[in-house]
Amino acid sequence: MTVERKKHLVLPWGASTILCAAALIFSTGVWGQAGNPTSATNPFFGSVTAQPRTDETLKLSLDDAVSRGLKNNLGLKEAENDEHTVHADKNEALQQFLPTITLTADTGIYQHDLAAQGFGPGAFKKFSSAFPGGIPTGISLITKDDLTQAQLHYSQTLFSGPAIAGWKAAGSAERAAHFAKMTARGEVVQQVATAYLHAIAASSEVDNAKSRLSQDQLLLNQVHDAHQAGVVSNIDELRARVQFQAQQQALLYVQNALEKDLILLKREIGVDPGQKIALTDPAPYSELAEQTPEELRAIAYKNRQDYQTMQNKLVTYKGIHNIARAQRLPTLVFNSYYGTATVNGAGTHGNFAAIGTLYIPLFREAGIRGQSDATAAQLAGVNAELADLRNHIDVQVRSALLDVHASAKLVEVSKSNLELATRALSDETDRVNAGVDDNLPLVTAQATLAAAENNLVESLFQYNVSKLALARATGVLELQYRNFLGR
Repeated sequence: MTVERKKHLVLPWGASTILCAAALIFSTGVWGQAGNPTSATNPFFGSVTAQPRTDETLKLSLDDAVSRGLKNNLGLKEAENDEHTVHADKNEALQQFLPTITLTADTGIYQHDLAAQGFGPGAFKKFSSAFPGGIPTGISLITKDDLTQAQLHYSQTLFSGPAIAGWKAAGSAERAAHFAKMTARGEVVQQVATAYLHAIAASSEVDNAKSRLSQDQLLLNQVHDAHQAGVVSNIDELRARVQFQAQQQALLYVQNALEKDLILLKREIGVDPGQKIALTDPAPYSELAEQTPEELRAIAYKNRQDYQTMQNKLVTYKGIHNIARAQRLPTLVFNSYYGTATVNGAGTHGNFAAIGTLYIPLFREAGIRGQSDATAAQLAGVNAELADLRNHIDVQVRSALLDVHASAKLVEVSKSNLELATRALSDETDRVNAGVDDNLPLVTAQATLAAAENNLVESLFQYNVSKLALARATGVLELQYRNFLGR
């Protein structure tokens, strides 16, 4: 057993490695992604294309879209790769507790130059007394031999404070990576479901625009016939034609918006952008059960993966701080060796060694104290982040609940406005047919009905999106998005 003064103590799985792993996993699954729909700024808008394009139309339900997103979404793929990376780092930390055994063996013919090794003619004269008959003549200074040898090395760390602390930190980092992946899964569900609902809303607007275009076409035909018969003036036909062409423009606009929404949805779930798809689910609508902010906050603290990630981040940084402090402790290492060799087939000769080494860090207190203070400051920062996240979760839950209540009321008002606009258009149609009014009030009533239909579609979309946001804020989106949407 030896005691050595070491200028530097090498950490077996050091704080720098854990910090890199922590930075990797704690940046995954960020809450509240940016609205720019490109994978360059937000990987959750990208995916890995799972299958090539076909000529058949792919029928896609909301559940199918979410399932495809969970398999192919780029953001989730990156989170899964990060988890694998941290798991690999944990295996490296585990190796510090396992023995290392190395076996080497070789055989060969070796040629030696005795003169080059100091055994020249002068060296032989010094050993002349060992030869009674004198030194034999013809001794060659170049020799050859056959050497076969095998060596077995064994090494194991019996005790290391930094290794123990690093192993604990690696375990918490792996758990944090798992929760970061689960956070990414929730992000995928929210992104895909929102894109699907937006495409449904765009499809509803296309249907409404087609229906209004048919009505405007019918009105234009009626007014044209009436103008030809001399019953109405030319201005009435011009109004009807302007209304018809304006509705054609509106239909082209919403059709283009629908195609772009479908491309974005396909991009997020791994479907080829050129693949034809048909959405099979209608826009869902159901009232949400009443819950208080306190009840929802308690659910969020229990289920939010990013909150659990932050808790494991705190444990990880505690482990990093312990690694710095554990450098004051001695490290005990056991090494052993066994080897055997034979020369020119003259038999084997074995040798063995067993060595226990104790490393004691001396005169390193300033460096250790500096690392300890630095990691303590980082630990204090993580504690502050955790406290802030608790408040942030409370704010998100309360804000999401307010959005749900407000959007629910907007849906009710939009439904009422649609009913009133439908009745107003029916009454005005009767007045025009009876010859009481010209078609100017009728065109106005049609525009009012179109606005009411669009408002209902938009308010229903916002209501469903707000319920998804509430489910995400409470951490139950992946398992309960169907219940929140009322499907």
